[in-house]
Amino acid sequence: MGFMYFVFLSGVKMDFSVVAKTKKKQIAISILGVLVPIIMVTIVGLIFRKSMDKELAKLSTIGGIAATLALPLFPVLYPILKELNLLSSDIGRLALSISVISDVVGITFMVVFEATKQGEGKPIAMLWYVISLVFILAFTMLVVRKAMQKIIDHTPDGQSVDQAYVVGILLLVMVMGFFTDMFGVAIANGPFWLGLAIPDGPPLGSTLVERSETLVMEILMPFSFALIGLFIDVQVPFRDSAVLSLVMSLKGQVELLLFTHWMDKKMVQIPGFTMLVLLITIVTALATPLISILYDPTRPYMVHKRRTIQNTPTTDAELRIVLVIYDEDSTAPLINLLEVSNPTTSTPFSIFAIRLIELVGRASPVFIDHQKQEDEAELKYAVSQNIHNALKLYQESKGDYVKLFNFTAIAPNKTMYQDICELALLKRATLMILPFHKECLDTLGGTLTEMVTSGIRSVNANVIAHSPCSVAVLVDKGHLRHPLMAFRNSELHFVVLFLGGADAREALCFADRMVGNPNVSLTVIRFLSYNFEGDNEMEKKMDDGVVTWFWVKNERNDRVSYREVVVKNGAETVGAIRALNYGEDNTCDVWIMGRKQGINPVLLEGLSNWSENEELGIIGDFVSSDDFGGTASVLVVQQQMLRGQGTGKAGMEKLTAGLNLC
Repeated sequence: MGFMYFVFLSGVKMDFSVVAKTKKKQIAISILGVLVPIIMVTIVGLIFRKSMDKELAKLSTIGGIAATLALPLFPVLYPILKELNLLSSDIGRLALSISVISDVVGITFMVVFEATKQGEGKPIAMLWYVISLVFILAFTMLVVRKAMQKIIDHTPDGQSVDQAYVVGILLLVMVMGFFTDMFGVAIANGPFWLGLAIPDGPPLGSTLVERSETLVMEILMPFSFALIGLFIDVQVPFRDSAVLSLVMSLKGQVELLLFTHWMDKKMVQIPGFTMLVLLITIVTALATPLISILYDPTRPYMVHKRRTIQNTPTTDAELRIVLVIYDEDSTAPLINLLEVSNPTTSTPFSIFAIRLIELVGRASPVFIDHQKQEDEAELKYAVSQNIHNALKLYQESKGDYVKLFNFTAIAPNKTMYQDICELALLKRATLMILPFHKECLDTLGGTLTEMVTSGIRSVNANVIAHSPCSVAVLVDKGHLRHPLMAFRNSELHFVVLFLGGADAREALCFADRMVGNPNVSLTVIRFLSYNFEGDNEMEKKMDDGVVTWFWVKNERNDRVSYREVVVKNGAETVGAIRALNYGEDNTCDVWIMGRKQGINPVLLEGLSNWSENEELGIIGDFVSSDDFGGTASVLVVQQQMLRGQGTGKAGMEKLTAGLNLC
């Protein structure tokens, strides 16, 4: 029963539309990846045929075993790739596409094998098998699929399918298994075809997966594996291409079900069954860790070329920005941040807006370029209308200053960062802007209430760790949430907290662009250690160079002010920032600062254990906290880390520690 529901859910998640989009390369790999192993296994079987059991030596049995062992099946590959966080990687996408095509070939082989097996005793049995098969397929695709479509049509937009329908469909799985077994068709075929007849994604496919996957995978499947174990009698106590080969070699639940079917048909005996189960167990157990060791999906994102605001000319150069949108609430603050960043004729913006949606109810991740949208079936995953309209209005209001490109990525939270980093890499982005995972909402009485967006913190942490360009994280507390036209007429005061280092230099260069907006006034506060204690000479020289460039450029600008603060430790740093926040002339709308690279440790002495949100850095976390007070938003900037300069494994573990709580 567990296997029946497993293949049913695999059918629900499977997206056969990828077959129509398959490139020649993938088709060639699929065909060769199936035919070559079939031929090799068949040759080996024929060579040793004389030493085999009578049933095992039959041509139909040899053909069936050869076909089964040669197929990289989708239901097996998908959960393993998901576990390894490779669904959105190049290897993962290629493997899933190949497996879907291979499944089409495999289903054909299995039908031929079953028909041949049925006709070994009485030729008339083959005819009845074909008639039964055609009847079940016709019933599933004509009657059942229409019924499923009616269920979808009767479900209001945005709502889940009624529980009664879900229960009915899950009972139908048992019925389909019963009839396919009664008609002589393999018992798993009925549930699998039923799953294929159900449209993937929302509302029906996603609801079925959400409400039954945990029950199937955590309760039914362990019992099914235990049942397989009862039949076992143990008597005797290279890079991307290599990884793809290992992925295509993975075997699992479907093969175990087929081996059980062979025992039922007396094609193999207990010793042979034991050998087959041990074979796929050992292969999968060895291949899975090797895949993790040999393939790092984040490797392409770290580049050698500088992609930073600091290295982008302030005139006659385009600023290419990836705008990450998680939900509708984060759209207005992001657009207003773009507005104050001051796109002009000499410094136009190319905005690559990517809307992220958690993958539910289907197996294959989807990445949609809305400039090339041709598949009508994927329109249900388009950017929500309000978000699309808001971005479009902003682009139209800026004319030639802004070019907008919309994308949508549907992926598991664990691998969303791969789509973001891949887009930034391909589009040669200079900056990525991410909304923070917490939003501050205005409530009665003038207080602010935090709302946590589930799953987003881990995405942001992974993007920060692997980004191929600079990253800015926006913590919006309300000032940036006003309508665009009202926001344009507002006078804004930004404060840069310059603590030194690469991130601080990048933040100052970003703020320098904002000063070009006539509605923005800017105060730069540079923190220095007493007697220059703890300074890194190289970092100090680079900081001096950027600060001098900035001040020479803006010295005569009445909207720009600069001052320095000397401190002895982290407590004095925090005290100075608090004084700025509670001072009489405090009108700060946005605090801007670097995240952490290159900061003199003396400036943060005693503060390392205080930080809760590692992705914001110590000072960014402090300024955005409730304890700090105020309603000013916070912008934390990290300059691009070049290859070999990344966080490393230990740093990544620290950055993502505890992210499962959000």
